[in-house]
Amino acid sequence: MNYDVKDIKGAPQGRLKIEWAGRFMPVLNSIKKKFAREKPLRGLRISACLHVTSETGNLMEALKLGGAEVRLTASNPLSTQDDVAAAMAKYLQLPVFAIKGEDNATYYRHINKALDHHPQITLDDGADLVSTLHSRRRPLLKNVLGGTEETTTGVIRLRSMAAKGVLAYPIIAVNDAKTKHLFDNRYGTGQSTIDGILRATNILLAGLHFVVAGYGWCGRGVAMRAKGAGAKVIICEVDPLRALEAVMDGFEVMPIESAASIGDVFVTVTGDKAVLTKKHFRRMKEGAIIANSGHFNVEIDIAALASLAKRKRRVREFVEEYELRDGRKIFLLGEGRLINLAAAEGHPAMVMDMSFANQALSVLYLSMKGQTLAKEVHGVPQKIDEQIARLKLRSMGVRIDRLTAEQKHYLEAWEEGT
Repeated sequence: MNYDVKDIKGAPQGRLKIEWAGRFMPVLNSIKKKFAREKPLRGLRISACLHVTSETGNLMEALKLGGAEVRLTASNPLSTQDDVAAAMAKYLQLPVFAIKGEDNATYYRHINKALDHHPQITLDDGADLVSTLHSRRRPLLKNVLGGTEETTTGVIRLRSMAAKGVLAYPIIAVNDAKTKHLFDNRYGTGQSTIDGILRATNILLAGLHFVVAGYGWCGRGVAMRAKGAGAKVIICEVDPLRALEAVMDGFEVMPIESAASIGDVFVTVTGDKAVLTKKHFRRMKEGAIIANSGHFNVEIDIAALASLAKRKRRVREFVEEYELRDGRKIFLLGEGRLINLAAAEGHPAMVMDMSFANQALSVLYLSMKGQTLAKEVHGVPQKIDEQIARLKLRSMGVRIDRLTAEQKHYLEAWEEGT
């Protein structure tokens, strides 16, 4: 079988990780059972570019049980769990191309390997697969029915493609499903980002000034968890509505240039580039720790930091020390890549359960409706979103009310008032 992983001998440990994650993914497990019975994806060729984690292993298993022919590559060079990749290759018989720490050339070679079986549906996390398909593998576009996108950064890129009229097939923005971004981005990113920072540094957050650049759903989650750990949280924003919300949520809000001289820990989570730059590094105090939890490693200007440093060394597994010419030291975590996946294990399975249930059901929807959809970015159908929410509640033993006929009529009518 065609695959490229670090060490296939790690497969047994990786299989245990996949099994453990599966224990906390009841919604996806119910989809697995349905897919295994009905084989609704029989013969469908799928190329997936996702973080290669234990949770992803469960999604890949669901798609294969549904009858799909799946190939998987990593969506970030530092997010791969090598033993999990090996387990998928050995036990799921999945062509997987992912090695933690792979260089840029290998990263794109792996993306092309995932595209070599001429996919009919793509799954992406950051839009690198779609971008490669549209720029370097255009002859393959004629086969594609549709695709899905997992993260905010990818959705932004894809909407740009659609606006410029270059998007060649419909994409479902899984990221925008309420059962995804309200939970995965807020609770998943919030907890896992703090987890990554603590694993990398073993610092105490209580009493520190913790600067969060970006107050979207991911930034809200990071800020909430840092505050819960006792940190004094500062929010930096460009959107006045988000900044106002941060103030109302009880956080201090200021420009990032002002925060630069105050912060002990900085986390960028904006989806944009050059958020922390040379002018900020020059103002940072001795021992400042900087990390990124946005999808790409462009939010921190690492080249600018290196240009200010007289020496650099790795002081812990995921910590690089930059000693500036004036003697101050700034510590960069996880090479500026997603700290929750570079130094930790990413989102907990309990929250990825809903995200990947959205992925699985969106693939099924595209297999049936893809040819009829416009070549633009679409939302997850509301019925799918609500179905996943109900399944998740049921798995948690939570019951909710339903509208009575009278209540439904009242909401749909205009005649009744006071």
